[in-house]
Order: sequence, then structure tokens, then C-alpha cells
Amino acid sequence: MDALTVKNVSKRYTNHTALDSVSITIPEQSIYGLLGPNGAGKTTLIRIINQIINSDGGEISIFGERLSPKHVEIIGYLPEERGLYKKMKIGDQLLYLAQLKGLSRSDAHARIKTWLDKFEIRDWWNKKVEDLSKGMAQKVQFISTVMHEPKLIILDEPFSGFDPVNAQLITEQILGLKERGSTIIFSTHRMETVESLCDHIALINKSKKILEGPKKQVKAQYKTNTFIVEHRGNHFTLPLEKYEIVKQEILEDDLYSTTLKVADNIKGNQVIREIIDLTEVHSFQEKIPSMADIFISLVKGEGDEALRKHLLEV
Repeated sequence: MDALTVKNVSKRYTNHTALDSVSITIPEQSIYGLLGPNGAGKTTLIRIINQIINSDGGEISIFGERLSPKHVEIIGYLPEERGLYKKMKIGDQLLYLAQLKGLSRSDAHARIKTWLDKFEIRDWWNKKVEDLSKGMAQKVQFISTVMHEPKLIILDEPFSGFDPVNAQLITEQILGLKERGSTIIFSTHRMETVESLCDHIALINKSKKILEGPKKQVKAQYKTNTFIVEHRGNHFTLPLEKYEIVKQEILEDDLYSTTLKVADNIKGNQVIREIIDLTEVHSFQEKIPSMADIFISLVKGEGDEALRKHLLEV
């Protein structure tokens, strides 16, 4: 079963189209990257899923049911604009928010203690939010989002304000939530996060979805059959009808790096067999486009062919 299905959802304001017939499918128990530049429509879609605003058209299903107010309790939402009560004690605030999500006071109390222990902040119970640093407040906001064990978790720039150590801690908790059955939607500009965490991605630009699919499949779609060879000596000859030397540079002394564009019908193993007798090969790897490469090129409107040309050059 899919966790969330968005079909032809649109949202228009007086002089602006925020979403133009957007459709996406989010597999259950996946980490799904919702990508796009500022103003693309991501936040509008997230607000519609959270029933903060209504769409002008289209349909959304969650775990096989039409989205309705009853589903609020199975969704956890961490907005980019954080919203904790600054004068309220952390423990009291988390208890209040947990009960809004349907937990009894006793269940909420037990779960909050568990999460505070995970983050090693049990002694924060009586602190006020206004006394916390941005990163510390972020931990509390994250706990408030996930403590009711929602089936669907929506995280909008969840790593904002975290140092590398705490970012790793949050990453571990996100992976743990996925393992325990949650589906997670990630809205982020951090492509390194997408590379390390996301299973599937969708790219929205100028109110339209322009790309969607499993991350590995998307990256494979834009492969250029290009390989990077590190080798001793710069002289080797390969058949021009099958190979093109795109770039060559000296790394040190007599160690070279050569980028080869190979005919589409030739696989990596054949390339290795043909060059290993011609030069002393030190390393060999296929050049796979990064999500950052794909994101930047598509958002700039370069199109598929221009994107592949760009990937050969970087």
C-alpha cells in the first residue's frame, strides 16, 4: 500500500499558481525527498496534506483512505517556521502537544521521558523554551513531532540549526522511525541529506512536478556512460568509434586521471579489459550524477540533453 497519493492537486491565489495539477505517489515506509527551489510549491503542498489550507482541485489519499480531519492524529509535522511556546516549560508543552494528538496524559508522560532520554536531555523538563539555544529548541520541536509515533512524518528542513553531531543524532532517529514503520516526507535544500537518506524523490519547480521516482532510478536515468580512470602514463590509444577522452589531468608525477565517454552498448567490464593492457590502472569508477547536479540543471531549465552534457563537463 502507498502511504500517500496526490492526484492532480492544484492551488491558485489571485495572481499566482502555487500548484499546477501535481501528482505524486509516496510508498509506505519510505523516506521521500520533496525537492524544489524556494517558491516552487513544496510548502503549499505540505500545508494541503496537513489540512492547514484547502486545494482548489485534485484528490489526496492517505494509507488507502481519502484524506480527512481524522487523519491529523497519524501525521507528525515539523514546519520550517518553528512554533514552540517560548514561556512554557518543555515538559508541560510536550504533554499538551501529545494530548492534542490523542495520547492520554500517562502515555504522553512515558513517551516524552523516553524521547528526552534518547536525546540525553531528561533534566530539561522544567526549562523554558526561551532559555534554550536554537539547536536545543530544535530537539524539543522534533520530539513534539514524532512522540505520538505518527504513521506519516513530514519534516521541513529538519536539520536547520543543528551542528554535525546533533544532525547525526537526528538522522539516526529518522532511520529508526522508518524501521519501526513510519513513512517520512523530507522537504530540504540540502542535497547531501537527499543522497544519504532518501529512497524516492520528487522535484517541483514553478508549481509543476518535473521529476519523480526512486533515487537510484533517477540517477541511473541521467548516467552518461562515463568512466574515470586513474593510471600511470598518459599515452594509450582506444578505438575512437567506441571511446572519447572527455578530460585528462595530471594528479601527481606520472599519475593521470582520464575521463572516458563510452558508447552506450559498452559496459564497464569491457572498458577495464581493453585499457588494462594499455596502461597501469590504479582506480576505475563510473561517473554517477549527484542529486545536486540533477537538481541544479533541471531547475535552470536546461532540459535532459543539456543536463547530460553538463554532467560530462563537471
